[in-house]
Amino acid sequence: MSKEMFDRLGAAFSRKVTKSYSTSFSIGIALLHKSIRADIYSIYAYVRFADEIVDTFHDYDKKALLEDFIKQTYHAIDQKISLNPVLNQFQHTVNRYRIDHDLVEAFLQSMCMDLDCNQHDRASYEKYIVGSAEVVGLMCLQVFCKGDKTEYMQLAPYARRLGAAFQKVNFLRDLQADKEGLGRNYFPQWQDGQPFDDEIKKNILAEIKEDFKSARVGICMLPSCCKSGVYAAYVYYKALLLKIGQTPSNKLMNSRIRINNALKLLLLFYAGLKVKLNQVQ
Repeated sequence: MSKEMFDRLGAAFSRKVTKSYSTSFSIGIALLHKSIRADIYSIYAYVRFADEIVDTFHDYDKKALLEDFIKQTYHAIDQKISLNPVLNQFQHTVNRYRIDHDLVEAFLQSMCMDLDCNQHDRASYEKYIVGSAEVVGLMCLQVFCKGDKTEYMQLAPYARRLGAAFQKVNFLRDLQADKEGLGRNYFPQWQDGQPFDDEIKKNILAEIKEDFKSARVGICMLPSCCKSGVYAAYVYYKALLLKIGQTPSNKLMNSRIRINNALKLLLLFYAGLKVKLNQVQ
């Protein structure tokens, strides 16, 4: 077995992780140029594994697992290899595109926050959004820009807003699981003891819509290698937000809002066609 074969196995594993956890992102990534798909799979698989530690492994010492994962991350990046296939693939992407280590650090800090912070105020909420979502968008953007720092700096503010919008939609979608299953409430607009009502939801929706409005400007400026995939994710999350907005507030606390697979495929086909016809404005 050659090192190249080991690396191919890591790439295949990261792709499998992404497809197992998220059909929507998998389809969106499939619309990216083939030269960058493996790197975006690697970023998704990496953040997914970290998220699993803090959200899922309840019968284990999450803090110890996360500390070990953090040490392995930096060791993999420094040594340019890891026996963990997800970390090995992630370090390839970080080193190939010279992804800023500050972005990795900010992401891991947000994962640490999930171990201790169950109720956010505005300051901790914004810090968490930066680390858990905005920097992930920036990691992907560094891949999309392929080392062009001028293009990266121009697009970075929009990538941040898109990542923030995706994360906030996820918070609304997972309201019940986060609150009842994990004892977490991310939204500073909703304090303990308050019912989650239409006014709170309205304020959150308005904030997310502003994020999407800003992000759309940046999507129109993206390079051709990634525009279809990013726009597809944008269209899907906008549809999910619309469905959440049409759902009564009390129902959000009792169910997880979804887009069925048939509609999901239709939305992603629509997004790809709009980009192909140069109708993204």
